[in-house]
Amino acid sequence: MILYPAIDLKEGRCVRLFQGDMERATVFNDNPAEQARAFEAIGFEWLHMVDLDGAFAGRSVNTEAIEAVLAETGLSVQLGGGIRSLDHIAHWLDRRVARVVLGTVALRDPDLVREACRNYPGRIAVGIDARHGQVAVSGWAEQSTVAALDLALRFEDAGVAAIIYTDISRDGTMEGPNVEATATLAEALTTPVIASGGVSRIEDLAALKAVEGSGIAGVISGRALYDGSLDPAEARALLATA
Repeated sequence: MILYPAIDLKEGRCVRLFQGDMERATVFNDNPAEQARAFEAIGFEWLHMVDLDGAFAGRSVNTEAIEAVLAETGLSVQLGGGIRSLDHIAHWLDRRVARVVLGTVALRDPDLVREACRNYPGRIAVGIDARHGQVAVSGWAEQSTVAALDLALRFEDAGVAAIIYTDISRDGTMEGPNVEATATLAEALTTPVIASGGVSRIEDLAALKAVEGSGIAGVISGRALYDGSLDPAEARALLATA
């Protein structure tokens, strides 16, 4: 199981939101590239990045910060936020982004996701962000009536590298992940699932590790790594165990 440290970008800075509220953002570092270098120095190989401003704008906004991370580290970057066209997908994959995460467009234009998967095998993930089990899009500002599982099932035969599942009610709260909902989703899919939202301590990772067999291949953590409540070495060692 892979641990992905998270960098969420707002106005060029590393922030964490509380339950996806852009007005409740805590700034953890003014220099995203510096933060990414610190994660790399610890021993992380992957980085999960989200352009929060881009998610609302429908296009990349924090381009300079993203490009600095790509230029100054050797991390494999998983990038989401406002990427909603084939040209936009190609733009980032051509610039050394390892994997693009498609969220809003997965709900609104599933055929685009399928085409992207055909064009870039293994490099497209689908981000499913759920509030009370139903998908939210456009930076979580718009609530749909589509169930998270129903959306995930639409891409079972598309060749998606992973489903990144976020329980919005847990994101940034440090209250622990929704292990039950994540495992239930993973069990219903053949596509690997990456858990996101609420991880605050080593016990949270242990709970996810215990249901790894359901199909959970990774977990994203942000605030807990920034404030020191989760020790990176201990966390990576736990998730690496058989």
